[in-house]
Amino acid sequence: MACLPSPAILVFICMLALVPLVHSVPFIVLHGIGDKCSSRGVAKFTELLSNWSGSQGYCVEIGDGGWDSWTMPLLEQTAIACEKVKNISELSEGYNIVGLSQGTVIGRGVVEWCDGAPPSEWFCILVDALVKLEVYSDYVQEHLAPSGYIKIPTDISGYLKGCKFLPKLNNEINNTRNSTYKERFSSLDNLVLIMFEQDTVLVPKETSWFGYFPDGAFDPILPAQETLLYTEDWIGLKILDEAGKVKFINVSGGHLQISQSDMKEYIVPYLEDQASIQMMRRETSSYEWLSSMWNFLLELVGFTEDQPLLRTMD
Repeated sequence: MACLPSPAILVFICMLALVPLVHSVPFIVLHGIGDKCSSRGVAKFTELLSNWSGSQGYCVEIGDGGWDSWTMPLLEQTAIACEKVKNISELSEGYNIVGLSQGTVIGRGVVEWCDGAPPSEWFCILVDALVKLEVYSDYVQEHLAPSGYIKIPTDISGYLKGCKFLPKLNNEINNTRNSTYKERFSSLDNLVLIMFEQDTVLVPKETSWFGYFPDGAFDPILPAQETLLYTEDWIGLKILDEAGKVKFINVSGGHLQISQSDMKEYIVPYLEDQASIQMMRRETSSYEWLSSMWNFLLELVGFTEDQPLLRTMD
């Protein structure tokens, strides 16, 4: 979906644990733009994560999925996601969030604001025209969802004045900063940020790790730790990072082209039933100790476990 010439502050896949992982914690999946929960890719992605982790997964649909993900303002999409999450009783004790592309900024909105809890070619051309003309106008902001997270570094004043979603999400408007947003975000147990090395949708791809351009220029690309969002800690990212709770992961592939092996390595461990894992580790440790003692006793009497237990009679 390279039709969007959009420098955007977002990440691709992240787990936002709202409670300590001491029991089986369910998770929600927030799909990307132009997608929906019933699509084969999203459905399989959710199913695999659930099967591998042993935790129940729920894909949260917003409106009709595909079309609304393009045209519904992100504040409205976030409000809908918030209400749907609150109506899933299984999430009442806490949950993890797996956000895919645009779904991640909605996930951040759920964390910060929620109390209690591909298009056709002609459409790409239309989107390009709208973005180049009046991306921060009220009309585009209200009818084209991606305009809510486009940050043009050479038009910061226009962005802060007209962009309806990202400045609020980033808590970056000085006289309206909300300490509650920072408190909620910084209370996460883990934040896993996965960047795709060959991504051509996000500009720059380092936005996956909260990296971005400096105000006023398209060069250089600043790492997250050198951005104002981090140094002034508008949302608590610095707090999380200094506590060792932010994982910066780099994988091969294009936008959202995550392999099953990378899913297992970088996502599943944060969704698994931690209580069961600890029990298995204790049982494994006990078994290894007993096995070691048994081998020691066998060696004392001249046997080893490599010998067959049953012998044939001559």
